[in-house]
Amino acid sequence: MSGEVSLGIPEMPAPDYPADVRARLENDAREVIARYPGSRSALLPLLHLVQSEEGYVTRTVIRFCAEVLDLTTAEVTAVATFYTMYRRKPSGEYQVGVCTNTLCAVMGGDAIFEELQQHLGIGNDETTADGKVTLEHIECNAACDFAPVVMVNWEFFDNQTPESAKAMVDDLIAGREVRPTRGAPLCGYRQTARILAGFPDEREGAVEAGGGAGPASLAGLKLHRGEVAAARVVPPRAEPAGTDVTEEDGE
Repeated sequence: MSGEVSLGIPEMPAPDYPADVRARLENDAREVIARYPGSRSALLPLLHLVQSEEGYVTRTVIRFCAEVLDLTTAEVTAVATFYTMYRRKPSGEYQVGVCTNTLCAVMGGDAIFEELQQHLGIGNDETTADGKVTLEHIECNAACDFAPVVMVNWEFFDNQTPESAKAMVDDLIAGREVRPTRGAPLCGYRQTARILAGFPDEREGAVEAGGGAGPASLAGLKLHRGEVAAARVVPPRAEPAGTDVTEEDGE
């Protein structure tokens, strides 16, 4: 019987980058590593850096990170597969994440996610045929004041509805300008990954763009600073009828 049987094991070693690409990435990697007292601490931003090159974490990415940080490929893979911000397969220019954690879900997040799947014709962690949009449900974005929340390349789109979310992805696919509710202007996924690696966002107005927490999230901070008076959570408990409190009792 002739022919080879594939066991599904990736061919090793992983291919390297072309010399010019590797030289450029090594130069950036040195800048990232220099921020930390120990080189292995640079792994997270370094994964973002190389993800900005290919759009996802390939075997070449794993090899590169392992070599420049003096780690094993198993150590790099363990980190890359633990965090969902690192993509393991080709994905869209825009990562559209619908929060389906408890508060967003009951406020409409589940309905938004369901309708976006039908509208785009894709399921969770799938990409439209044109390569524009990858849809996924994600966990809490720490923006419960603005539920339900949708994120595009980790920028906030607050107080969404199924209709507004569908209009937003239509604009993304059509190439029309889409602006987040707050925070920096939207950019492509690879550019976002480079910013997450710690490199400056040089777009005009991006750094100055604001996007803070909502009033409910800031209430405790304002109370701590003495900016607002402490409010009673419940009214004072009334004494039972017919009960007389004397000065002696009070002592």
